[in-house]
Amino acid sequence: MSSLVASTAVVAPISPGTVGPSIEVEEFTKVYNGFTAVHNLTFSACPGEVLGILGANGAGKTTLLRALTGILQPTAGVLRVGGVDIELNPVAAKHLFAYIPDTSQPYELLTVGEHLQFTALAYRLADASLRFDAVLNEVGLTAKKHALAATLSRGMKQKLSLACAFLRNPPIIILDEPLTGLDPVAIRDVKESITRRAANGTTFLLSSHLLDLLEKLCDRVLIMDRGRKVGFGPLDEIRATANMPGNADLEDVFFAVTKAQSTSEETRPS
Repeated sequence: MSSLVASTAVVAPISPGTVGPSIEVEEFTKVYNGFTAVHNLTFSACPGEVLGILGANGAGKTTLLRALTGILQPTAGVLRVGGVDIELNPVAAKHLFAYIPDTSQPYELLTVGEHLQFTALAYRLADASLRFDAVLNEVGLTAKKHALAATLSRGMKQKLSLACAFLRNPPIIILDEPLTGLDPVAIRDVKESITRRAANGTTFLLSSHLLDLLEKLCDRVLIMDRGRKVGFGPLDEIRATANMPGNADLEDVFFAVTKAQSTSEETRPS
């Protein structure tokens, strides 16, 4: 849960009606010991948009998310969250988003309710206690309010991370495999929460291997392959660019564009 808590500095959040992108990635490159994990990546996401990130293992998705959240420094390029450069002003940027990794690590000796209290204190959320019950109900943790985090299942820990993020109501929420460990009822509830909050102006950056989830929830999709952007935009536009029929699903589109990228690299002169 520590990944959800930054500093206690007060920062004015961007509003849902703010003009301009919520997330901006400009010519981002990350190199590890001579290996380029992400190469010259550029894209943006707008307020109220659900943007999906899709790619095989090793495509650069995790590197991108870690750089956007300030965990990694870029080798080159600029990453802005809510108009704030994450490298130049990390504290201000981190107050504008919540990041939920694929494996949640709550404080085991705190109860579910105490996690909400801690989040409220850390971010100086006025009257947050009035929203505790509503947030717990939203993620299906009402019955676990007084349970220690150490006793929670993996899926419930994921729900707890979501509850802390939703309590803050940040303008941007970054999710890495958000449905990990969740049961069918919880999956439906999380989908509804994302849709409802996006309609109210929250920007979601959603990385997942669940293509059906991305296809149903996302306004646009970023497809990555070996660190490069190989597709970006609404699914219909990516279909058209890949010369695929209008009824092709995201799985077919993904394999078509990544195969085209591989073929292009194999035929490129050395």
